Amino acid sequence: MMLAPLDARRGRDLVARFAGLPVLVVGDIMLDRFIVGHVTRISPEAPVPVVRFRSEHVRLGGAANVAHNILALGGRVSLVGIVGKDAAADRLRAELTAAGASVDGLVEDAARPTTEKVRVVTERNQQVARIDYEDDGEAGAGVEGEIVARIGALGRGARALLVSDYLKGAVTRAVIEALVALEASGAPLIVDPKIPHLALYAGATLVTPNHHEAEAATDRRIRTDDEAREAAREFRARAACEAVLITRGEHGMWLSAPNEEGAIASVAREVSDVTGAGDTVVATLALALAAGATLAEAAVLANHAAGVAVGKFGPATVSPAELLAQFTIEN
Repeated sequence: MMLAPLDARRGRDLVARFAGLPVLVVGDIMLDRFIVGHVTRISPEAPVPVVRFRSEHVRLGGAANVAHNILALGGRVSLVGIVGKDAAADRLRAELTAAGASVDGLVEDAARPTTEKVRVVTERNQQVARIDYEDDGEAGAGVEGEIVARIGALGRGARALLVSDYLKGAVTRAVIEALVALEASGAPLIVDPKIPHLALYAGATLVTPNHHEAEAATDRRIRTDDEAREAAREFRARAACEAVLITRGEHGMWLSAPNEEGAIASVAREVSDVTGAGDTVVATLALALAAGATLAEAAVLANHAAGVAVGKFGPATVSPAELLAQFTIEN
């Protein structure tokens, strides 16, 4: 069963409502650093390529990329998560400030580094190596308490709540419970999950596993729409959440909700890099639901946004104009 396409007029109306909508994002904040160079030869010291340095740049990653996507789409965002006491944290604060985000929700933990992924890539965007700076242990009691306190202070008035879970320590049971308590005021809670935390997400409005995560959670193979439907239904039951949206790459998405169920065809026209596409999906879902979209309408909008994001290199954002252009193309 294929979900009906979103009427162009309705799509444009929803996107127009994104402006100024407040969203609370909680999760694992990262900095993505790219070292770009030209491969000249294979090293005589080891069978690895020698990369001649050309340039270096950084981008917001993880929950910070979700926040950046919300800002790029016109929303307002409060971001809560953990950073270390290091140069990467300073750079992350500067990048967030430049993007228009507040840094009031960043909880400093001097005992761990700021999560940073350093990628060595060629000028043709081929990844040669990646170095991860991280401590993926759960936040200690003191830091966890600070996160919960920031959720309470910054979440009041939010029209949507969003969890970006990368298993880097910020998302704990107490953190989810604080968000579920806020959800009771009427704001939907969207979770971009990691399967080891599946039991934590009970009570969420919408959980968005990719097809590998959905397969792992349900012990089911997903190759067809029928298999996606059964896996999504089982995932909903296991996660005790209201609805599930399985993202399936080139096969689109599958939505399973109490009154809405069906497939959404992929709209990507040219794939450059899928890094961060899930961040674009959940950011668009949050704003669309805050704007009054149904789950099906929000999923279709998010699918269009993902189609734009994968055409860009690295963690990317999508503008309202780019999203609106999809409806011009499709309709």
